Amino acid sequence: MKNKTSSLSRKRKFENLDLIVFLGPFLVTFFTFTVLPVFISLFISLTNFNMLEMPEFVGLANYQKLFLNDDIFSIAIQNTFIIALVTGPISYIICFGLAWLINEVPAKPRAFLTLLFYAPSLSGGFGFVWQLLFSGDRYGYINGLLLNLGIITDPILFLKDPDYMFGVCVVIVLWSALGTTFLTFIAGLQTVDRSLYEAAAVDGIKNRWQELYFVTLPSMRGQLLFGAILNVTGSFGIGGVITQVFGFPTTDYALHTIMHHLDDYGGVRFEMGYACAIATLLFVISFTMNKLFQFVLGRIGK
Repeated sequence: MKNKTSSLSRKRKFENLDLIVFLGPFLVTFFTFTVLPVFISLFISLTNFNMLEMPEFVGLANYQKLFLNDDIFSIAIQNTFIIALVTGPISYIICFGLAWLINEVPAKPRAFLTLLFYAPSLSGGFGFVWQLLFSGDRYGYINGLLLNLGIITDPILFLKDPDYMFGVCVVIVLWSALGTTFLTFIAGLQTVDRSLYEAAAVDGIKNRWQELYFVTLPSMRGQLLFGAILNVTGSFGIGGVITQVFGFPTTDYALHTIMHHLDDYGGVRFEMGYACAIATLLFVISFTMNKLFQFVLGRIGK
């Protein structure tokens, strides 16, 4: 009995060793390039560091300045939340709605439509295309169309006038959101066990909406959560697309976001302590919103 127990113990040790060998490279990479930078950033956020001199510990001074003495940051956090709250849920619903509709078509048309809607995330000249569409002269396609139709008499400065910039930004962000999240939902819908729909019909499910809520959504909860994480991270980390199309800084800071503020202090001014404080705050916001989405999605179908 003792020999049998010892042999089982040795077998478990070998199994654990195999697990460590296969997971080791990922765990080392993840810790080195994800976990460790977060803690380093948190430490640097408590210092005054310009990358030329040794960091000087200042405690919470950077956070105090961020919340109490930085008017531009107040604009940035307000713009970030407005853009995220407008584009995040809408893009999430659009991605799932399109995926649900495309999943109903035959295989070959479905593959073509999937590529068509996934293409925006692969576009290399993305910013140039939007600048061409919304150019502020008569050569811009939107202005040219409106002038030819007689709707306007003078070109509209879509990319410079704060009255139009937010609407254009929403359109651009929604279109660019049709990427990995959309592809994830397509994959999730393909993995739903079809026999569950037959069982649901026997249990009294009468229409497609009930199938969606009680069968489809609970069956792809993992994909929904992954898509939510991508959407939240993308919405609160928005900045690159805005810079490509509208420039930096935008007129009257109309589209100035937390990411722009981070790039300004980290990539232009090299005030790394202050930049890390901004990055830490952005991390906390994204983490909190992800937990909120997990809670909401965990209640689907219950």
